[in-house]
Amino acid sequence: MTNEGALEDFDELEETTGENDSLYERLSLVVDKGQEPLRIDKFLQQRLEKASRNKLHHAIENGQVLVNNQQVKPNYKVKPGDALLVLSEKSPETYIVKPEKMPLSIVYEDDVVIVINKNAGMVVHPGCGNYQGTLLNGIAWHLQNQQPDIDDQMLPRFGMVHRIDKNTTGLLVLAKTEAASKHLSHQFFEHTVNRKYLALVWGNIEDNEGTITGHVGRHQRFRKIMDIYPDGDYGKEATTHYTVLERFRYVTLVECRLETGRTHQIRVHMQHKGHPLFNDDTYGGDKIIKGTIFTKYKQFVENCFEICPRQALHAQTLGFIHPGTEERVFFNSPIPNDMQKVIEKWRNYIN
Repeated sequence: MTNEGALEDFDELEETTGENDSLYERLSLVVDKGQEPLRIDKFLQQRLEKASRNKLHHAIENGQVLVNNQQVKPNYKVKPGDALLVLSEKSPETYIVKPEKMPLSIVYEDDVVIVINKNAGMVVHPGCGNYQGTLLNGIAWHLQNQQPDIDDQMLPRFGMVHRIDKNTTGLLVLAKTEAASKHLSHQFFEHTVNRKYLALVWGNIEDNEGTITGHVGRHQRFRKIMDIYPDGDYGKEATTHYTVLERFRYVTLVECRLETGRTHQIRVHMQHKGHPLFNDDTYGGDKIIKGTIFTKYKQFVENCFEICPRQALHAQTLGFIHPGTEERVFFNSPIPNDMQKVIEKWRNYIN
């Protein structure tokens, strides 16, 4: 049994990350019939590239390796027929995050979690040239003010369990304890978190509701964007459910419900369906896709682009099981001003 490159995420973090991309990747293994008893850390080290025994040992102790859906110890000896599930954790907080004072829109906070309403233009975590001015830099400052004696290396070491794009607005949750981080991460991994987005897309979507599927993976030539691939060919399974909220003849306001959370999932799914997000300069929505050839119409669209100079996407609703109380909680964020103004302009234009 071979698994080439199966555990790359133990060593690498993708350069670009997107809306609600889970921090866990699933790898399933079934032990061969002829396998002799062998410690699970040694077994996995023999079969997974770039996986050191120390990392595997730590992953097993943290419950990131399950055998027959049960947590085991590093000295567990695998036997034929064992079903192994490896959750490789992609944590961008593998370096010290410098605290920076900045305004944060905190929707909810307790001793366990923080729910943030992120503004457009803010990168979620440091990396790839953005080591300052990110949301995590601001969270680090916030936590340091709460706990002046906190270790700098824990600011925030394990807090981010999902993320949204730089120019996407809306809700995301961060953990304040390691236990909460694991609890939330598993919820995202198991797709039990409720996530609803508002998106303004080009064109008049034919059906009032529907589901978009298709594996999402990095473009084979342009590595900073994503693309749709045939099932099982490349990429990861992705499912987006949508409902039409309002039609404006040339654009449509839709609600998108994420069943999975892949990088740029809504943006690439809508482009694949022929309805790129309004003013999405990565996936072709920053030009006139539908409408007339009249100069006044062109000027109207350009004015809308100026009002909302980003993809018109907003993470409106977030629901999850609270790691402390074990009760389901829901949070809502009002539609941001730039998207609201553009929607009103389209509504008036059609009327």
